[in-house]
Amino acid sequence: VRENNFTIDGLDGFNLAGKTVGVIGTGKIGAIFCRIMHGFGCKLLTYDVMQNPDCLDLGTKYVALEQLFAEADVISLHCPLLPSTKHIINQAAIEKMKPGVFLINTSRGGLIDTVAVIAGLKSQKIGGLAIDVYEEEEGVFFEDQSAHGLKDDVLARLITFPNVIVTGHQAFLTREALTNIADTTLENIRAFEKGEPLVNRVEPKS
Repeated sequence: VRENNFTIDGLDGFNLAGKTVGVIGTGKIGAIFCRIMHGFGCKLLTYDVMQNPDCLDLGTKYVALEQLFAEADVISLHCPLLPSTKHIINQAAIEKMKPGVFLINTSRGGLIDTVAVIAGLKSQKIGGLAIDVYEEEEGVFFEDQSAHGLKDDVLARLITFPNVIVTGHQAFLTREALTNIADTTLENIRAFEKGEPLVNRVEPKS
């Protein structure tokens, strides 16, 4: 529209209703995503080390990764970045996926092997990619790169694809979210100062 091109060639999409959506990671955010996709009439396949009762109530089916990769039309990542999940989307995983699969990552950039995903996009095994995070985003995201251009060749190649959407780690950026972050931070400080239990304390995983 900005370029005054109103043709619809190549813009055909697909209905979510009836599609199989694979959700990797069913914590709070993953469970909310499941609920949204359930509302669109999707069949849900999920993978996590722990099953979430809220997801089970929606009729989701917990399966092995191999089955999720093989059957999902859309795959969305909502898991933490751990040694066990680093590059969970890699060449071997992509080879197991359905032709034309859509990938979404709003979790952590390191969950995706970007070079393998680029190969999948080139071969059209991957039909579309939407990411809010990128493995090498430090020094790129949250900065204005327009004056000198991208120095990251992998990211530069990625955004040349017409079926790729990249946002700069901004999915969290709402006034309500920023207020909640500030309130939680101040409450943590207050509780620590008074020697009260830290209800938001995060223990590092070994």
